[in-house]
Amino acid sequence: MHRNVFISVQDILIIDKLKKKKICCCRFVNRLQVTCLSRSMWFGAHQLYWKAVCTHVLVTRLETKVTLCSLSPSQMFRMLKTPDMLLLFFCLVGAVDALQKQWIPDTNYENKTNWDKGAVPCGNDIVQFPAQRKVSVFVETTHAVQEMRLPDDGELILNSGAGFYVVSGKDPGCGAGVTTQFRDSESLQWFNPALWQAAATLEDLQRGNFLFSVHEESVPCQYDDVVFKARSSFRVDTSSSQSSIPVKSVSVLGKKFDSRSEFSQYLGSRSGQLQFQGSTGVTVGNQECGDPSGCDCGNSVNHQRICNTVTCGTLSCKKPLLPVGHCCNVCGAIVTIHYAAGFNLQTYRDRIHHLFLILPKYKSIQLGMSKVLKSQRLMGVIPFGASPEIQVVVVDGEKGSQSEGLARDILKDAHSHGSNLGITEAEFQASSGSSSDQTGGSAGMVVGVVFGVLIMITIIIVVVLVRKGVVQMPLSLPSLPSLSSLKKSADVGDVGGPIDHGFDNPIFDRPNMLPDIPGVYTAETKHSISMTQTGVHFINPLYDENETDFNA
Repeated sequence: MHRNVFISVQDILIIDKLKKKKICCCRFVNRLQVTCLSRSMWFGAHQLYWKAVCTHVLVTRLETKVTLCSLSPSQMFRMLKTPDMLLLFFCLVGAVDALQKQWIPDTNYENKTNWDKGAVPCGNDIVQFPAQRKVSVFVETTHAVQEMRLPDDGELILNSGAGFYVVSGKDPGCGAGVTTQFRDSESLQWFNPALWQAAATLEDLQRGNFLFSVHEESVPCQYDDVVFKARSSFRVDTSSSQSSIPVKSVSVLGKKFDSRSEFSQYLGSRSGQLQFQGSTGVTVGNQECGDPSGCDCGNSVNHQRICNTVTCGTLSCKKPLLPVGHCCNVCGAIVTIHYAAGFNLQTYRDRIHHLFLILPKYKSIQLGMSKVLKSQRLMGVIPFGASPEIQVVVVDGEKGSQSEGLARDILKDAHSHGSNLGITEAEFQASSGSSSDQTGGSAGMVVGVVFGVLIMITIIIVVVLVRKGVVQMPLSLPSLPSLSSLKKSADVGDVGGPIDHGFDNPIFDRPNMLPDIPGVYTAETKHSISMTQTGVHFINPLYDENETDFNA
């Protein structure tokens, strides 16, 4: 039985391009028994090569096999179809990766920003925690104190070998000694985008390779992995208007929770109650996004709550832009990409990074890319729904001068290779006032706005003219026949009640409308038809009318 170990990507697969020789150098470790626990891929536009990145892998047999090869992309894909490379192929074609969202604040004893004096207490100091506040504090090492005043409710999480001791006499390296208080962490909110860092992998989090996102997506999305630092504690307010905050997983003190029942049990523990507060519970267990084109973040329902924590600064650009999901206007550019089947968001994100963002002239650029639901408006005015599209937000400071250049490069690349990438259309707007189609790109919106304004002006003019008497409304409209005029006057019969007049049967002719045909309607026949106030009656010759009970 072999022991399972974790190794890094460099030990699994290295595929690199040598620009001049066009040779791929491949190194594999135990190809048959490598399983990718997370994966991504990137695609180079011009030379058509692939790079597989398996952030962590589970290896059950440490046998090394090294292969040197010179392969074209088609040859590489044929190789991936062989049984020996089946597991490696999973690394390349997986779904869109979940991002890692890390909580920045902590309640660590060694963090000087957690103390009101801006320094970690030493042997001559009096340590004080707020008496009425709940707190969970992680202590990494040993500390000397003069005195410690603990809160009514809280915990100290001691690392191995950590603790406190009291110095006899004075600590020579501590100064005169002060009373220092641990800062209150009750106000730290989950939906504050400034309190989160995003990265593609855990390694990127550790290296500081953070991603830029709009405010809604800076907060953990429903498909993200939430990370609280391994050797730290925290306290976060999760209050919201929703019943729950769904995420893929949560890592606390180095333990990853992806089971809803297991994490619910932790939330009910003493540490969980001190670390998570608020009216809304965090739930884990969401599956990763299965749509290669990306998935909606899901934070739009909390947009106002997120924006309440954001303070927008002043801008100096000509025409600031407001990206979907962002709380503030920005100076830069927004590229909108319409896609079809075959578009892969992760592939395209890595493509833009390796084609453009590594260039020195774009070093200061921040770029965020995601799928958003953009509201659609009839004639540019009337909203009638939302459609998914890819939004690329490019910012580079207060003026956004370099962002427009990158937006044009992205647009040019989309027009050149869009058919291979699943892109059907691309356009951009810049804070300088430029756009991808300045002459007719917004013609529909302009026509809609003008049409709506004309209608409003016409209505206002008519109302004003009517009130001034210039235009008079007709005093009365042509009257329509009333029901009373169509109703026949009721007659009263001999029995003292109304008599039903019935209705005219068009099949039978009235007596005065009978045609004058000799021999057909004789005088005797005409006398058999009697007209009275109650209607038309036919005389029955078999009965004498003088013998009837009612006089017709």
